Amino acid sequence: MEAAFFDLDKTIIARSSPLALSRSFFKEGLIGRTFLLKSLYAQLVFHLLGADEEKMERMRIEAARLTAGWEQERVRQVVTEVLEEVISPIIYAEALELMFDHREAGRLIVIVSSSPVEIVEPLADMLRVDRFIATQPTVVDGKYTGELDFYAYGPFKAEAIEKLAAEIGIDLSSSYAYTDSITDLPMLEAVGNPVPVNPDKELRRLATEREWDVRWFRKPVTLRSRLPHFQTPEMNRQNKAMAAAGVVALAAATWWLTRDRSHKAT
Repeated sequence: MEAAFFDLDKTIIARSSPLALSRSFFKEGLIGRTFLLKSLYAQLVFHLLGADEEKMERMRIEAARLTAGWEQERVRQVVTEVLEEVISPIIYAEALELMFDHREAGRLIVIVSSSPVEIVEPLADMLRVDRFIATQPTVVDGKYTGELDFYAYGPFKAEAIEKLAAEIGIDLSSSYAYTDSITDLPMLEAVGNPVPVNPDKELRRLATEREWDVRWFRKPVTLRSRLPHFQTPEMNRQNKAMAAAGVVALAAATWWLTRDRSHKAT
């Protein structure tokens, strides 16, 4: 069995997913205006410069401090409610096409992200990927403690990939990995087909040295505009509801026509 492992931020989507959701967290009263402004600035820096190890560690510490005391279920609810509105429009078309190609080739599709599971899991469901690896916050009595049970970052991503491969029989030597950051070098080195996507400066230099294939994703699109196999569960529910309504309408029209003809015949 082979797999294709995809980083999330700046690989599948054009921005940092937690930062992209900051406005929604602000509206729900989870963060204040000061942190919102910081997050907007961080989005700009992340987009232009990427995130090195020092930046990622600062973001992790700040996020842990901020989220201590949040109710996990409330965060899940906020993310689920705004996922299509906030995240769907910034998904790269090229990433969706690659996922489709790998799926057609019989490979498992796996998201591997340092973002928390409360963000990654509903996105993974929306994209219908097979598995995901994400950061696991520590939760006690339904609330975040500010600590982490697992941090899906750097070498820990590679360890989680290798553990998954051992559990379900993935041939890593024939598998693929896609990411934008030099911090994910262990993830790239864990597979036989490493592919930097929109690489930061250091990863771009390394890719040139090692003659790796480099991909550039430039076309964010809404998931709603893609093929049916990328439709979200909510979209499928809407489609089923519309189809059901159509069946009812057709049945009513048929009954009316039959009734009308029978009256005329009498």
